[in-house]
Amino acid sequence: MANDYPYRSAKSWSGLLLIAASLHLPLTYATELEDDDANKEKQEVALQLPAAPKSENLLPFYNSGTQTFAIDKQSVSVEKDGSVRYTLVATSNSGAKNVSYEAIRCESYERKLYAFGRSDGSWSASRRKEWDRISNAGANKQHHVLYTEYFCDGNTMGGKAATLVDRLNGKRSPFNR
Repeated sequence: MANDYPYRSAKSWSGLLLIAASLHLPLTYATELEDDDANKEKQEVALQLPAAPKSENLLPFYNSGTQTFAIDKQSVSVEKDGSVRYTLVATSNSGAKNVSYEAIRCESYERKLYAFGRSDGSWSASRRKEWDRISNAGANKQHHVLYTEYFCDGNTMGGKAATLVDRLNGKRSPFNR
């Protein structure tokens, strides 16, 4: 029996090591999958700026009291990266206009500014490359309104570009708010 002890001890240790290793493998594999998902941020679709907006294509959607906001219906596009891109025209009560080309991600409640419109119809690229959380505070709620009322159904896209333009035109299905 005394000689049997080292054999049982080695057998016990190898069994414990085998159990520990088998428990670690699924955890390691799951962690690797999570890391891959985190590293695979959605590849953003290449930027292609639209033509300058024309007044006959503008669809007003929100009035903040000091500004009226409209979307150029010709610029609305749904991209493969899960974003909806559009040209936003903000007109102050005094008539000053600001034009920007932007995007919203329904999945993450974020927005991104790509470019500013110039008076000659050309674009000036934004220096900011990050996506920003949409704000529902203060006077600038236009992105939140686009997100909740027109472009998104919860955290999913509200449809194809034509459907989103229809929503901006006031054509809503009975399933939408």
